Amino acid sequence: MNSRKRFSGALVAVFCMISMFSAAVAQDDTSGAKTSSFEHGNFGVGVIFGEPTGLSAKMWTTKSTAFDIGVAWSFSGAGHFHIHGDYLFHNFGLFDVSKGSLPVYIGIGGRMLFRDNADDKIGVRFPIGIEYYFDDWPVAVFGEVVPILDLSPSTEGDINGGLGVRFYF
Repeated sequence: MNSRKRFSGALVAVFCMISMFSAAVAQDDTSGAKTSSFEHGNFGVGVIFGEPTGLSAKMWTTKSTAFDIGVAWSFSGAGHFHIHGDYLFHNFGLFDVSKGSLPVYIGIGGRMLFRDNADDKIGVRFPIGIEYYFDDWPVAVFGEVVPILDLSPSTEGDINGGLGVRFYF
């Protein structure tokens, strides 16, 4: 696949993910779940370090669900451009912390891995993570492990993971 087609595909994927974020902003859940993200804002932007490493964004849609996206560089093999989007479900009741909040999350999403000398990969992601929201700062730190089932060009398993930080506004 030539670079112009890859770039066009990446732009379409980013546009679709931004559209999902925009549509989700209108939804809200007033279940009263403890979360610091809404005290500081429901949209976060930051970085993730690991496999892949790059930019990360998260948009809360309810008190317990959110979308996240990543635009990053994968260091596996010869290195590749990576883009993903996930729908996440959070449980704020597993850990009781005296300050801030510490939800555990699971989700489902998709990823595209754009490779230079091989067919691009498209797969399904299953993120599992934990995120700490500070009470006094509009910041959250997170860690996740993400099993992946690639569906194209062939069916095979993979795994991503990383640590990150986001600023909420």
